Amino acid sequence: MEHEKDVRLKDIKNKEIIKKQSFVERVFEATLWNSRFFVLFAVIFSMFGAVALFLVASVDIWGVISMVFETYIKGLHPEQFHENIVSGLIGAIDLYLIAIVLIIFGFGLYELFISEIDIANQGSSKILEIHSLDELKDKLAKVIVMVLVVSFFQRVLHTSYDGALEMLYFAGSILALSIGLYFLHKGGSH
Repeated sequence: MEHEKDVRLKDIKNKEIIKKQSFVERVFEATLWNSRFFVLFAVIFSMFGAVALFLVASVDIWGVISMVFETYIKGLHPEQFHENIVSGLIGAIDLYLIAIVLIIFGFGLYELFISEIDIANQGSSKILEIHSLDELKDKLAKVIVMVLVVSFFQRVLHTSYDGALEMLYFAGSILALSIGLYFLHKGGSH
């Protein structure tokens, strides 16, 4: 009952404001407000990009699986076989994570600029629910950091170490990543 009264008062105030505005001002504000729909380009193409990355990553994993079967059927064991398998799988994980970044970005933009996604509110998962630009940036930053960690791990697999100093740099980089991840997740709610 109280809510209906508030809605009616708000409608009356809005009508009074509209009456006070000039025609040009109303048209300009309506055009300005409707220009938010350009965000749909980013939403749609983010989803297309995510689908493309999911497909490419899946084909990459299929290629790794095929290579493993082919290698074992032929009785071969090439040099750096394990590193190549792990690197291929990590590369696919990297693509999946980037696809997830695109999905979060698309959902976030849609919810912030266009409308809440009603069907998402019916589910128990709130991972794609975004209420502010800061929340969107925070979610994107966390996934992007994970992409960087996975990319770092993939590159480390193919790095050769020629001395103690290089091993020390390697250990220091792992320590820096660990500290960064600790602080990244310390402030978040898990």
